[in-house]
Amino acid sequence: MTSDATRPAPTDEVVDLCRDLLRIDTTNTGDNDTSVGERRAAEYVAEKLTEVGLAAEIHESAPGRANVVARIAGTDPGRPALLVHGHLDVVPADPDEWSVHPFSGEIRDGYLWGRGAIDMKDFDAMVLAVVRHWQRTGVRPARDIVLAYTADEEAGSDYGAHFLVERHRDLFDGCTEAIGEVGGFSYSVNDSQRLYLIETAEKGLDWLRLHAKGRPGHGSMVHDDNAVTALAEAVARVGRHRFPVVVTPTVRAFLEQVSELLGIELDPEDPETAIAKLGPIANIIGATVRNTANPTRLAAGYKDNVIPGRATATIDCRSLPGQSELLEAQLRELVGPDIAIEYIQRQPALETTFDGDLVDAMSAALRAEDPGAHPVPYMLSGGTDAKAFSKLGIRCFGFAPLRLPPDLNFSALFHGIDERVPVEGLQFGVRVLDRFLRTC
Repeated sequence: MTSDATRPAPTDEVVDLCRDLLRIDTTNTGDNDTSVGERRAAEYVAEKLTEVGLAAEIHESAPGRANVVARIAGTDPGRPALLVHGHLDVVPADPDEWSVHPFSGEIRDGYLWGRGAIDMKDFDAMVLAVVRHWQRTGVRPARDIVLAYTADEEAGSDYGAHFLVERHRDLFDGCTEAIGEVGGFSYSVNDSQRLYLIETAEKGLDWLRLHAKGRPGHGSMVHDDNAVTALAEAVARVGRHRFPVVVTPTVRAFLEQVSELLGIELDPEDPETAIAKLGPIANIIGATVRNTANPTRLAAGYKDNVIPGRATATIDCRSLPGQSELLEAQLRELVGPDIAIEYIQRQPALETTFDGDLVDAMSAALRAEDPGAHPVPYMLSGGTDAKAFSKLGIRCFGFAPLRLPPDLNFSALFHGIDERVPVEGLQFGVRVLDRFLRTC
């Protein structure tokens, strides 16, 4: 048995756990035939949980698409359970674009580098480090905690969180609240004050394809019914369009608190002027005051001198809470009657309020580790596994705490090159989560 003197501190172990996870390539291409590594990562997590006495179950939705679930019994069985969830898959990374190999788990300049370092193997490792420490030292949380490590979040969660909710919902019996990714990170106001953005809302997922049809023909001839031309014109209209500003309750609360702390004048009719003064996080916040639609892929043709009869484009659309149907109507007007719209993923936006005992516990844990902390609600411009777990009536928050260097462009690292997490930020997150999860 390991003695107290040789047991690794969770703030030390988190670095090794995160590095191990980063070295497992869990690239999710959106295609089962080319996605890799999720089963291996799930087995690693299950082994680390089992090693300290937790019963971890692996649930595979398709060959290689694996999820891990475990439950930690709390001291008060009458209290509702808390779900703590993180995904194991990552988006693709091209090594030629990176300063380090994206699956090396290299430590350099005080950062741990790799694809998934902030999205979201950092949180996966933080939770692992905390619960392993508890198991070694006999700590029990106040309420049951359900741990879920999922597959496929980066492609809509069909093989991950949605699979668990649809096929294994009993695993989440008693869960009324949840925490997951992209919340609890810091934004420096000055040397002594930091905002910590806690996600209480996230935009809807409205991925779609546009389809254009035309008359096939020879590329050398005059041709007035060209599917590629029709599609290109529609895509350009969508890509250049700016949807109307809509300020939701979460965004309004964020802007009001931030404006007061930063001394920025806020015009409710023109929130983007204030948002532009927020620096790097303006990229995330700016996307939460309107619906968005960004073309991401084009496909047409099979030979250079043949005009194809079909052309398709993929559009990554994100809708504000309650705006999905309106966004569809706006898009149909933009693309015109001759372009067909097919939804690839359509999952609703989420929004909850910034109040209650759980929020109080998050705020207290942050302030205990950083006296200059100012927790504020915000809306995530993307989406998370919360969309699946909310189907069970679970109130979901983004709370993966990180204290970040003031000069780090955190939002640019999501799905970007040279993704990395500060080692001190990881250790800060472990301390905050330990405080929060013991008593929340």
